[in-house]
Amino acid sequence: MKIKFAGSLLAAAAASAALLCGCNAPAPPPPPTADQTAPAPPAAEQAAPADNNAPQSSEAAYTPPEPQPVVSVYQDPPTSQPPPVEVASAPPPMLVEEPPPPPGPQYAWTGGYWAWYGRWVWVHGRWLPPPHPDYHWIPPYYDHRGDHVVFVNGFWGGPHVSFIAPAVGAALILAAVLPGVLEGPPPRGPEGVFVPAPPGSAPGFIIPAPMGTPPAVVTGAPPVVSEGMRVNVSNTNITNTTVNNTVINNTVINNRVVNNVTIVAPASATANHQEVNSTVPAQAHLAAAQAPVVRVPAPAPASSKPVAPYVPGHEVSLPPPQEVRAVVPPELTRPQAAPTREAGRPPSEPARQAAAGREQEAIEAKRKAATAETEMNKNAQSEAVTAKRAAEANAAEEAKRKAAESSAARTREEGAAKEAAAKEAEAKKKAAEAESARKKAEEQRKLHAPAQ
Repeated sequence: MKIKFAGSLLAAAAASAALLCGCNAPAPPPPPTADQTAPAPPAAEQAAPADNNAPQSSEAAYTPPEPQPVVSVYQDPPTSQPPPVEVASAPPPMLVEEPPPPPGPQYAWTGGYWAWYGRWVWVHGRWLPPPHPDYHWIPPYYDHRGDHVVFVNGFWGGPHVSFIAPAVGAALILAAVLPGVLEGPPPRGPEGVFVPAPPGSAPGFIIPAPMGTPPAVVTGAPPVVSEGMRVNVSNTNITNTTVNNTVINNTVINNRVVNNVTIVAPASATANHQEVNSTVPAQAHLAAAQAPVVRVPAPAPASSKPVAPYVPGHEVSLPPPQEVRAVVPPELTRPQAAPTREAGRPPSEPARQAAAGREQEAIEAKRKAATAETEMNKNAQSEAVTAKRAAEANAAEEAKRKAAESSAARTREEGAAKEAAAKEAEAKKKAAEAESARKKAEEQRKLHAPAQ
């Protein structure tokens, strides 16, 4: 049963974080064994040389990923929500693309994500115009359920179309893997909605995220080596959400506007052993333009011909995979020294108060920035509505004026035609009278003419 829930911004953000982000995730499971035939992750183009003189610490160094075979395609997105697909493996970590400037204001960035075609295939980013007026782009959906992933491809939604999450417990058939393809590891992380891990992460890791989050928001985040990274809502407008006993059975989100999200992670989850707390734009092209920590470039598709959306049981001809290598900064491959305090002393009370004050100032600054951005968006929307109404009124007035001019012109033409017809009738009448008079005169002349 669907229950409409019109919550406030704070309640929506809290629900998304609690249900979908999987805070306080348990310790990560052991790494995959040799018999788990996962595709190898990408590798560094130039591995950093070993530095025997580098200071040693308890923090493990980041291991550069190995070369990764990637099938890259362009896709013709569907114009309605496609059916969900259940997959046994997690999508690979994100790749890096640099979106070019949009060709026009009506274009939308519709790519840069992993889609299922009997294997995980990279759908290359493209600027595309909506197929019909007022259509909007809805990003792909990934959901960790049990040991599997429920995936829904990105698609164009109509003016009043909203994404509907597949119901928990829905009967789905596990998707088959293409012959000769080695299946990757299952998802590693809390259950719920997620996006793939940042570029250069260990295979299998997933990042809990609110529904509707573009996958590219993690492009600039450090690689993940353990569970703990998540995406939180910064500011959003959510109307109608269905929640059943803290388990989402079916969710409908209407008019969802996500301007920013926050990427958070403890130091234990990241490859550089540094805590993450950064605000990221949620627009797909802006998120994809972030500077990556580990650069794993997405290969250009071998064919410019787009492939059709995936349909179970309908094979699609895919190009051969291309080998992708990561570009890893040298400092990331060396052990990271853990921060220490002098003589192991805790910070003094003034230092704690100063730190607390700085933290409070930062929180207040973020709150003010979010409020200002929300107000700017409201003002922009109000101005757009006002401008649209003024344009519609001007167009209506211009149409009325042109209609009046056209009617007047028709009236003048009709009057001129009637006047010309009347003159022609008068001329014909006079000609007939003249001819009649001539005939009478001729008859009179003959009647009175002397007989010969």
